[in-house]
Amino acid sequence: MYVHAGEDVMIRSNEIIAILEKETVEYSLEIQNFLKHKEDLIMNLSNGDFKSLIITEPHIYFSPIASSTLKKRLLNVTDHDEFMI
Repeated sequence: MYVHAGEDVMIRSNEIIAILEKETVEYSLEIQNFLKHKEDLIMNLSNGDFKSLIITEPHIYFSPIASSTLKKRLLNVTDHDEFMI
């Protein structure tokens, strides 16, 4: 299943490794260093200020959608997967 991450981008739910809120990204030196080393994999979906960071295999997305909203969408997708067995 897919999760809408902003703009016209849909991400496969099984590719999502982490969803981080903006404050975590801004205040963590480890994440800042990680992003510097992965600059070629970053896709900015927010026209301006991002609300969350989505780490997937293989890309990293700056999303205009709040991490709590993405979590709800992801949980909703997971619930639907159980019924599709």
